[in-house]
Amino acid sequence: MSTPKIFESEYRFCLILWEHEPIKSSDLVTLCREKLGWKPTTTYTVIKRLSERKVLKNENTIVSSLVSKEEVQQSELSEMLDKTFEGSLPAFLAAFTKTQKLSEKEIDAVREMIDSYRKREE
Repeated sequence: MSTPKIFESEYRFCLILWEHEPIKSSDLVTLCREKLGWKPTTTYTVIKRLSERKVLKNENTIVSSLVSKEEVQQSELSEMLDKTFEGSLPAFLAAFTKTQKLSEKEIDAVREMIDSYRKREE
């Protein structure tokens, strides 16, 4: 099963949910008012919409996620990579490093990820 699409405002909502789950829907309404400036009806609408799309569940007013933050991030990144860079990670990295400066620590971390990937593939 593929990860459901989550739009920008829904993602900001999910960040709050992931940090506090499981959480009572009334407490989620309070947090969304504080952090996002949402009215209660907006929060309940988003809960309903994401529940229908199987991103979260709302059972007995307790809301919890069905999709992890990591799953959403991986899905979004894959979609962006396919759409913008024709699925090419080297093309993405080339574009990224033209505008972003990587620290030595970040370069070492990327090297470690590549080395770890190579070892798993052997």
